[in-house]
Amino acid sequence: MQPSSHRPDPSGDRSGFEQDTGSAGGTTSEPAPDEAVSHEAGPDGARGAGADTTGAEQHQDVDWRSLPDPVRERLAELAAGALGGLPAADVPKRVRPVARFAPAKRASSGASALLIGLRESARFRTAVVEWTRAHRPDALDPAAGVGSDPVAAAAAALLLGQPDAAARLRDVAQRAEDASVRSERDAALARVRKLEAELAEAREELAAARADVERAREERTDQLAKLRGRLRKQGQELREARDAAEQARTDAEQATGARGGEARRLADELARERERADAERTRAERAVADADAARRSAQEARAADEVRLRLLLDTLGGAAEGLRREFALGDSGTGAAPADTVGGVVGPASGSERIADADTLGRLLRLPAVHVVVDGYNVTKTGYPDLPLAEQRSRLVGQLGALQARVGAEVTVVFDGAGVTSVPAANPRGVRVLFSEPGVLADDVIRDLVAAEPHGRPVIVATSDQEIVTAVRRSGAHAVPSDVLLTRLGRT
Repeated sequence: MQPSSHRPDPSGDRSGFEQDTGSAGGTTSEPAPDEAVSHEAGPDGARGAGADTTGAEQHQDVDWRSLPDPVRERLAELAAGALGGLPAADVPKRVRPVARFAPAKRASSGASALLIGLRESARFRTAVVEWTRAHRPDALDPAAGVGSDPVAAAAAALLLGQPDAAARLRDVAQRAEDASVRSERDAALARVRKLEAELAEAREELAAARADVERAREERTDQLAKLRGRLRKQGQELREARDAAEQARTDAEQATGARGGEARRLADELARERERADAERTRAERAVADADAARRSAQEARAADEVRLRLLLDTLGGAAEGLRREFALGDSGTGAAPADTVGGVVGPASGSERIADADTLGRLLRLPAVHVVVDGYNVTKTGYPDLPLAEQRSRLVGQLGALQARVGAEVTVVFDGAGVTSVPAANPRGVRVLFSEPGVLADDVIRDLVAAEPHGRPVIVATSDQEIVTAVRRSGAHAVPSDVLLTRLGRT
């Protein structure tokens, strides 16, 4: 908005502006903070020296630092609305940064600077009044509705320098104080009503609690009466029992006095019978101990006889084998039969059969005195290679123990001794666990075991090593693959 023709031109001669405002002759473009508005318009739009003098006196009477908050907000709103349409010369330096704010934020963010500008710069106030009169005449004209709003009327009176500005400000302050008092009163009444409701609720709870206490007291009184009646009854029964016990004691004393001699005699006889029973028990215990000693002696003698008999049979067998070798008689049952001399036919291959399924293995395991030799790691690494070696050995030995308990065969399992730090001290009954010595392969131990067996004894070797299979079959043993043995162990 361009300045009014009544307003001094900031770029021209400033003496007219200084004479209108009543300045003491300063050279600055802004009036002093407490100088009056020299060309302030009255309510009817006229300007004159009388109105300027009244405005100056009014601005001196009003304390801008203690304005009511609603009036401060109204003044900041009017100043913020006019700030965007004023030339920079009419805007104080401290207010100019507010002009860079967004229009919607000028009144809230720059309220303090705007109010200081209105308070200290009469030129800025005049510019705001003129802009407001041109763009928002209703904000300064009582006929347009300002008089119906005390806050708007007080702000307009303050800007126009009207004589009743201080009274209007006091009215706004009084209204604000009355509203605050009413608000506090309403809040206090609300708190009182809330406290009254809580008090009524507490009284109801107290009444309910008292009723519960009274009811509990009555129940305890009834229980106490019942307990007292029961105690009286039990006391009477106790007295009757004491009387009966006293009578029984008297009768017993009388009976004891009459039968004391007989009781002593019976006690003596009982003591003698007890002594005889103790003597008999001692003799029985001695007899049982002698019987146990005799049984142990008989068992030891039988064991010794069995050992001597086994040695004798071994000696006789060795002697018979020596005589057979000495006389070059050959193995019994292996001599040439008449049918073997017939030419033109091919005889069966030497060596024993290779077991291909679990059923055939089961039939061989039922042979008398059969010996099962197991290549330990060959079987475990076929069945459960993911387990550690110690767990492989433990699992295989446990399964072989179950097999031995079922079929009664002699079972020997051989492991390579390399890398074994501790040899298990206990194994399942009937299973012989062997570890090859350092530098000796388990394969060689298996060959030696098969070779050590007497001719004619059925021997089964469980392995998938083809070298061991070939060697043991030449020695007359039956070879069974590891997976077939594992299948048979899974059925056990």
